[in-house]
This record gives sequence, structure tokens and C-alpha cells, in this order.
Amino acid sequence: MAYDIDMIKKVYSQMSERVNTAREIVGKPLTLSEKILYSHLWDGKPSQKFTRGKDYVEFAPDRIACQDATAQMALLQFMQAGKKNVAVPTTVHCDHLIQAKLGAQFDLPSAKKSSDEVFDFLESVSNKYGIGFWKPGAGIIHQVVLENYAFPGGMMIGTDSHTVNAGGLGMVAIGVGGADAVDVMAGMPWELKFPKLIGVKLIGKLSGWTAPKDVILKVAGILTVKGGTGAIIEYFGEGAQSMSATGKGTICNMGAEVGATTSTFGYDESMARYLRATNRADVADAANEVKEHLTGDDEVYANPEQYFDEVIEINLSELKPHLNGPFTPDLATPISEMGEKAKKNDWPINVDWGLIGSCTNSSYEDLTRAASIAKQAVDKKVKAKSDFGINPGSETIRFTAERDGLLKIFEDLDATIFTNACGPCIGQWDRSDRKGEEKNTIVHSFNRNFSKRADGNPNTHAFVGSPELVAAIAISGRLDFDPTTDTLLNEDGEHVKLDEPTGLELPPKGFDVEDPGYLAPTADGASVEVKVSPTSERLQLLEPFEPWDGKNLMGAKLLIKAFGKCTTDHISMAGPWLRFRGHLDNISNNCLIGAVNAFNKKTNFVKSQITGEYDGVPNTQRKYKAAGIPTVVVGDHNYGEGSSREHAAMEPRHLGVKVVLVKSFARIHETNLKKQGMLGITFANESDYDLIQEDDTFNFIDLEGFAPDKQLTIEIVHADGSKDTIKANHTYNLPQIEWYKEGSALNLIKKQNAA
Repeated sequence: MAYDIDMIKKVYSQMSERVNTAREIVGKPLTLSEKILYSHLWDGKPSQKFTRGKDYVEFAPDRIACQDATAQMALLQFMQAGKKNVAVPTTVHCDHLIQAKLGAQFDLPSAKKSSDEVFDFLESVSNKYGIGFWKPGAGIIHQVVLENYAFPGGMMIGTDSHTVNAGGLGMVAIGVGGADAVDVMAGMPWELKFPKLIGVKLIGKLSGWTAPKDVILKVAGILTVKGGTGAIIEYFGEGAQSMSATGKGTICNMGAEVGATTSTFGYDESMARYLRATNRADVADAANEVKEHLTGDDEVYANPEQYFDEVIEINLSELKPHLNGPFTPDLATPISEMGEKAKKNDWPINVDWGLIGSCTNSSYEDLTRAASIAKQAVDKKVKAKSDFGINPGSETIRFTAERDGLLKIFEDLDATIFTNACGPCIGQWDRSDRKGEEKNTIVHSFNRNFSKRADGNPNTHAFVGSPELVAAIAISGRLDFDPTTDTLLNEDGEHVKLDEPTGLELPPKGFDVEDPGYLAPTADGASVEVKVSPTSERLQLLEPFEPWDGKNLMGAKLLIKAFGKCTTDHISMAGPWLRFRGHLDNISNNCLIGAVNAFNKKTNFVKSQITGEYDGVPNTQRKYKAAGIPTVVVGDHNYGEGSSREHAAMEPRHLGVKVVLVKSFARIHETNLKKQGMLGITFANESDYDLIQEDDTFNFIDLEGFAPDKQLTIEIVHADGSKDTIKANHTYNLPQIEWYKEGSALNLIKKQNAA
């Protein structure tokens, strides 16, 4: 039986009435995304039509998922909300704090020892507040969610940007900051600007070396890293129905890399098969009763241009295997063109590592397709030229893959089987074969390949591909190897060619596992004690942020003008800093240390207007805070792209930054800034970014009149006394302005609970 089956049945029992009502109100057939959104309104039955990309709407998500790195701060915030239990089903998954180094048998015990304080905190706080807890080694959050909690037509939020993976089972699953999750845990509505809709019509059928991963790699090349911002991507067509549920999950997962709010597919037989294979026949049976509401209306898919804001068509029969990168996931290159492109750009041809797994590609089907290539190499006497690393998606996947001999195939190629955890994908990788910042190439089946992402080396050229393509390239040891045409030299001096990969959608013997790693919470957690040592360097109880004084903000100094791409990895690095995710003051020592200073093109080196000297960003900002001087951060386009981590908003707030002024925001980060009581605004005229000088002072001369749809006026005073006056836009509505006034959304919740 599925977890929370009664909740799922309740969702389905209300869906018919709500969808039919929404169709009448909207006055036309509905997409799947609209059906799910309108059936999850906070007020229940739909009563008005919402304008895409404009109206802020309150929703009632069905469940919440948190990974261990972000759960710490989320639950530390929830502890302040004054609630006895979470209001909706919630789970915590320990997958981010496990470093990959020697293999699972060594790495998992090491992680438990080094992070025992954090794991104990998460287990106890989960037990106290009615939260399901998945132990270290149980698996990667998004694969575990797909196997246990995702259901067609549901709505979920999660404190990780790749929560969207659950779209593979027809959910609207959205990555949020911890403060958003806290709202829903506390029984409050969750607010989202009603998304625009991008339809992707898939015709034909995948074959040969082409995989579901290539669909999203192609889409990323079309939309770029910000082309999906503010939109849900809905896939449909015969090609969509021909793919497995886990393949669909891969596509939805990487929708985060184009900025999409989420991605989803309509309910079909592949989803039903997956639900039954993962012991959720009850969900499949319930879904079948309302299946007409779990996909878009026929008229929508017949004439998509009339119902979507943008339509993309991809012929799967013509789609070629892709390898995207380096340094950005939207630089799409068919593998047949990679050799020429690599030579032109002077990318290192020799491949040092091939990494398979992560939340994007760690299903049973993924492993079987990659293993089919690995087995050919063994059988044809070809030794792998690159190192191999494998991260199974869950203990269920690992146990089943070991039972079926898949892991043995990889081990025969001297692969290292890492823990069922994120590992190298999020920078949790102790890579022993590289020192310093040597230029090198790796290939992986992960989702992100930003500079320094995997190993901290800015010169590691990381390329993203399907598991089977990664396996082939790692075996060849060359970035320019095209398995569709090229041959390999084996130990006997013979030229051999790899056959096309083969795989199994689901294990023929079924999934199996001895201990999935789940701990259910106690029925009454009132007596459970959550301990946080006041001397801990890993955990710190939170203090509320100060409310706004209601006055204009005057005399603010420039902290940093960020140049170019500034992701959440630049604002709040992962890797070794993950250990401080539960200690706001300690982790704030990484605040903006990866951002490039526009004035000297260096990282973590900014000028202090107090001393005139250059220092690291956190040190400089702490001195501003001690002196009571407010500061401003200025940024470029898509500021805050990447992970959902709210630390990227909380750290500047904690250190005393008052305003983030940029050309444009990534959606999650903009919301996170708002939730933490920050002023997140955009240049009304993007070229005004060029006016900002290193010694500038900012006066927000009409902030006292802060109101929805009303521009803010900023007086910029330069060091020579000259001034520029510019306008800034914002997207704050009345409730969000209340967050700003109270100092944070959490402060407002506490105030309302006390009333």
C-alpha cells in the first residue's frame, strides 16, 4: 500500500468537480498543468480565472519533501512557528551530506561519523513533528520520492530545485526555499505566480543511442537556462507516451536547468506500470478512475498553439545523442559534432572520469542501459580509459541492481560504487586524481555542470549526457568519441564497435530491498526532545530578523557588483560548506565568495568604503554591519539561477545586506529573498547596471511609499559627488510587502499565530 493513500484518494475525489468548474470558468479546454493548479487552490473550488504570468495565486500542496542540507534551516525555522505537527505529509531525506571518495562501504560510515550531530537533529526533529525520515544511504531524495510518494495529478513542493523530478509521474512538483515549505508545514497557503505554459510535442520514438536525457538536452539548447522561467513545461504526444516513467522523470528533472517552474507529463500506461512495480497498485487503481483529469484535454493536444504560450515540437525518431557543456547545461552539442567543437574551443579531449547516477539518471532502466555498454566492453576485451563512478538512486535500486548482477558488470570495469546519495553531482566529491586547478574533462549523467560544481576546480570541463553515452565515452577515454560510428582498440589489437545500448524499463524479478532506510515518526512527538548545542559549529537556533523601520533607506553602500553569471553556487557555495547548512552565522562566511567583482574581475575581493581596502566579501560585509551601514548587492541577468537553497538569501540578510538590485532574478531565489525580508528589485532600464561604480552610495528616496506595481526611485551618489537617479521595478504584492514590513515571512506567521 502506498504512503498517504487516504490523502491521494481525497485529491482524486475532489478532482472531477474542480476540473469541470475550472473548465467552465476558463471557458476552454484545459492543459494538464491547469487541471492540477485549479484543483489545488487554497480556497478549494475554483471561482475565478487567473492570468498566466501575472496573478499571484494561493495553493494547497499535497505534500513536502526536504533534503538534509536544506531541511536543517527549514526545520530550524519551523521550530519557531509554534506548531505541534506539520500540517501536510512531509519527509526528510539524508542524501547531500555524504562525500564520495572510496566507495559506499567506506564513505557512508565516514559521513555518519562526521555528520552524526546533523543526522541526529534531523531524525529527532522529524520524529517530534510527524515527519517521515529517510536515513543516510536510503537514497537520493528525488528517486525515493518517485518510488514512494509521487502520484499523478498531485501537487508537491520540495526544498530542492530538482523536486520537479516527480513530474515523471504526472505531478506538479516545484522546488521552493525552506521558508515556503515552512508556510505549508504550518498550515498556511503557498503562493505562486500563475505560471505560463510551454507545450513540448514529442512525435516519433526513441531508438538506438538516443535516450530521454537527449530530449531535455535538446530542449535546454532551444530554451537556454532562462527560457523556461515562470513557465510549466508540459510534454505530450505519442513520443511522450512511448517513454518510461523514470525517463519522463529525467526530462522533468532537468527542466530546472532552463528555469522552468516545473515540468510534467500526462498520466499513461508507463506511469501505471511504474506505480504497480513500486507496490502502489492502489494508487494506479485510484488514478485510473479519474484518468481523464490526469492529462490534458484532447483539444489541447490536437491544437496546442491555441492553449500554450509557446510550443516546441521534437521528432524523437530524428533526435541524436547529445552532450551538453561545458560550464552550462544549455550548450547543446550532438555527439557527432563534439570532436570538431572541442578542438575549436580547446576543450581537453582526454576524459578523466565518467560519472553515472544522481537524481537525474539513477533508475533501474538507466543502470541497465549503461551496464549493457559496460558489459560489451568487458566481453570485447576493452579496458575503460577513464575512471568510473556510480551513484545508485536508492537502496531499492542498489539492492535490486546488485541482485541482478548490474553492479558486478561495472565493478568488472573497475568502477567505484558510491553511496546511494548525491555525491559528485553537488560537489560532495573528494577527487583524489586532481590537485590545484588543472584543466581537465569529465562526463556525467548529472543535471548541472557549472564551474567548480563537481570538484571545486574552475577548469574542470564537465559535460552532461545520458548514462549510456557517458559509459561509452568513459570507456573510450575521449570526448570526441562517437559510439554511433567510431571503434575501439581492444586488448587483442582488434578494432571493435559498441552495439546500441539495451535496457529494461523495470526489473523482471521486481524490485527488492531488505532495509529501505525509512523511519516513521512517533504518533505523539510531544515528549521528543530536540537538542541543539549552543557550542555547535554545525547547528544554530535562529534569531528573528529585524522588522523594517518604515523609513526610506538612505546611505547604503555597494557591497559588490556581480559580473556575469551569479548562481546560488556563487552566492552560497556547496561542497565543503554543506557542513554548515544548519548554522547561519558560520555558513555566512561563504556569502558571495564565488561572485565575480565587476570592477576587478576577481572573486571574494571587494573594496570597503569604510577603510578603502580590499578584502573578502563576508569580512567586508561584517564590518559594514558592525558599523550599522546598510549595503546593496548589484547583479546581472537570472541572478540566483540554480539550486533552491535559501541560504543564498539568508546569508546576505544575516550579514546586513538590505537590497539586491539586478537585471533579472531566477524565480526561486527572488521568492527566497522576499521570504527573508530582503528588498529584491530589478533595474527598470537594464543599462543602468552600467552606471554603478565601485564607491557608490544608494538612497531609496520613496521606499516609504512601497506598494504593489509602483516603481522605486533610487538616487545613486558617486564618489565625486555626482548623482544618477534611476527607477527599479519589483513584483511584491500586498502580502509580500507585509513580509518585508515584519522582517520576514516567518515573523508574520509567528505574529498571526500569537494573535
